Amino acid sequence: MRVVLASGSPRRRELMEMLGVACEVQASGAEEVVSSSEPEKVVEELSRLKCLDVAEVTEGDSVVIGADTVVAFEGEILGKPKGSTHAREMMKRLQGKVHQVYTGVTIVVKAGNAKQVVTFCDCTDVEFYPMTEGEIEDYLALEREGETPVWSDKAGGYGIQTAFGTKFVKGIQGDYYNVMGLPASRVYHELKKLGVLN
Repeated sequence: MRVVLASGSPRRRELMEMLGVACEVQASGAEEVVSSSEPEKVVEELSRLKCLDVAEVTEGDSVVIGADTVVAFEGEILGKPKGSTHAREMMKRLQGKVHQVYTGVTIVVKAGNAKQVVTFCDCTDVEFYPMTEGEIEDYLALEREGETPVWSDKAGGYGIQTAFGTKFVKGIQGDYYNVMGLPASRVYHELKKLGVLN
């Protein structure tokens, strides 16, 4: 059955491939509107919105998977940094503390006239080592090729799979891949339950 990933995230696509699931990528253009401010409900709403948007235009029998990830600290969603000042504030708040990463996932299975929709959320606790002012400034100065700051497009301002994660993530409680943007093992088992995978 055709599998469509309703996300432009290269990391999510890599994780699907690690599961042995080849998928097409069709990012949603739906406006992100939510009715809740609770992290777990926000990511579930957004994953459902994106997934249903792409499922609507996907023809034939298919499986569409949508996901949304947020970083939260003390119940507040941090989002992606709006600039270096914002990124610095995030790092100062998170250093030496435990925060949460929530990923909401929605799976739509279309077969003939039937449609199944499953939505769930996974949460991982992430603990950072304390960081000095100098370490925070060194991190903020890092750039990728093309001179884009490494923190600019990441929820909470960091990627666990990067050099930052190697240096400053003290430990996690929960699914590591959830922090990358997709609770891969949970997705695999949900696809099995839905009869998509054997």
